[in-house]
Amino acid sequence: MTLETQKETRGFESEVKQLLDLVINSLYSNREIFLRELISNASDAIGKLRFAALSDDSLYESESDMLITLDYSNEHNTITVCDNGIGLSRDEAVENLGTIARSGTKEFFGSLTGDQRKDSELIGQFGVGFYAAFIVADRVVVTSRKAGLAKTEGVRWESIGDGEFSIETVERAKRGTEVILHLKDDAKEFANGFQLRELCKRYSDHISIPIQMPKEGEDEEGVETINAATALWLRNKSDISDEEYQEFYKGLSYDFTEPMSWVHSHVEGKHEYTSLFYIPGAAPFDLWDNERNRGIKLYVQRIFIMEESEQILPRYLRFVRGVIDTNDLPLNVSRELLQRNKVIDAIRAGSIKKVLGAIERIAKSDDYAKFWSEFGRVLKEGVIEDFDNRDRVAKLLRFSSTRDSLPDADVSLEEYISRKKEDQENIYFIVADGFGAAKNSPHLEAFRKADIEVLLLHEPVDEWLVSHLTEFEGMALKSAAHGDLQELGSEQEEQTNDAEDDKLVERIKNALENMVADVRVSRRLTDSPACLVSGDNQMSANLERILKATGQEVPDSKRTLEVNREHPMLQCMDHFQDEDEFATWASLLFEQSVLAEGGRLEDPAGFVKRMNDALLKMASG
Repeated sequence: MTLETQKETRGFESEVKQLLDLVINSLYSNREIFLRELISNASDAIGKLRFAALSDDSLYESESDMLITLDYSNEHNTITVCDNGIGLSRDEAVENLGTIARSGTKEFFGSLTGDQRKDSELIGQFGVGFYAAFIVADRVVVTSRKAGLAKTEGVRWESIGDGEFSIETVERAKRGTEVILHLKDDAKEFANGFQLRELCKRYSDHISIPIQMPKEGEDEEGVETINAATALWLRNKSDISDEEYQEFYKGLSYDFTEPMSWVHSHVEGKHEYTSLFYIPGAAPFDLWDNERNRGIKLYVQRIFIMEESEQILPRYLRFVRGVIDTNDLPLNVSRELLQRNKVIDAIRAGSIKKVLGAIERIAKSDDYAKFWSEFGRVLKEGVIEDFDNRDRVAKLLRFSSTRDSLPDADVSLEEYISRKKEDQENIYFIVADGFGAAKNSPHLEAFRKADIEVLLLHEPVDEWLVSHLTEFEGMALKSAAHGDLQELGSEQEEQTNDAEDDKLVERIKNALENMVADVRVSRRLTDSPACLVSGDNQMSANLERILKATGQEVPDSKRTLEVNREHPMLQCMDHFQDEDEFATWASLLFEQSVLAEGGRLEDPAGFVKRMNDALLKMASG
């Protein structure tokens, strides 16, 4: 007997141990989902066999009827789930049942809170899959053989969920997988034909593979199919209840929460396809994981081909879950072929419209605040990525503004325009690295005095958003921190006419000649002594900080210092005769402006020393 055929014991990887503990303890109140997970795995295995058999039909091994069988034993206190799908080799059993080879694992465990209810939802989003068996079983035995391998190359995997599993090579006549659950004493209730049928009806009725059980009753013999065995998305919408849609979503997405909305459609004409898209009720923990496959399953002639939504939906709609089923693509379609296929282009365009339509309907309801809090940052990317639908996406955007002291984003661009001042030509905004920095920016002082609303943008994506969304319904979007804003008509206009002759401005400019591009009297400021302003075509300071934080090189650029000529600090500086003392105060003026907009000083210790020296000198004299 070789080492390969011997029975050996191995340890689970640490992530599996953590997951098993969480599954067993956090999902106890929702134990029945174990059956949904195992049947879903069986269905996936059959789908993989069908796909592989497209290029090698010998994998069917003269058995092309696909089946999932479900049985139980009161005597042995077991439940058995079998499929005749692709099966597992020995190496695959070790890899798939002993490790979690999925990106986002680290982020998943980092997202857990310790709150059982919240964590159970996260576990659902992660997809507990096979490990759900340990919710009800204290021993699980998996026997399998991969299609195409010899009968002597079967594999048996066994574990009691304590951190270890055994693996051995066995003889197995049939391809596919058998999972036997040895139930815990407090889970014997599941070894019941009526309950198993009811759970299959509730969670797996949409599975297009027949699920068969032995008939019940003394006079009954043979087996019966206990599910509809028809893909839910191919059924008539009028025949599908809301509960069925919701349960299908949970099986599709591994999400225990109910979806916020869904849209189900059948398209006929030049291209024919069926789509069913869901808007989740909450953002998945790995929404920002770029390596993760997205949640659109592509079927061709009801055969599952791949799960990859970027060809079907753009990245800014990556939170959408659902299926596409079409007869217009070849069964052996590849990702490379999808990228240059006109059928997919048509499906993609139609799918985007369907999803945006669903979001627009949510936008008319009270649920939109929740939608925006979960997916708003992602939807903003649509303005950048989707030129064809930019205006449509822009109408769905929501912002914080100076009309409210709270960070809740509930102002649309259409609302902003509806209440703008009569002679106002621009939509004004300010971008900062936090709501507090945006709300309290000195750049907004003159706007508040003139009662002009300003949108407060405080998320990293906003810098790219406003660089692509330059106008909306004929109004230009203009930064409150760029340019000289002559259109404000500030009450300080008279003093700015003499700015070029202002000796104080010239002294400040000379003192800061290596630090600023220019110094001028401000139209923006009413309370603060100074602020830094970027040119109309100049990169903002906030964007510079974001790019530097990502390691990108940013060319050095100087900005204009605007000063409030009426502020006591400026009036005090006007009387300094000592140029060194004046230069110190000019530096403090500049550094305060950097800090006020959320920037970082190159020499914070020097700033503190200069500030302390100035304060001590004032206190002593």
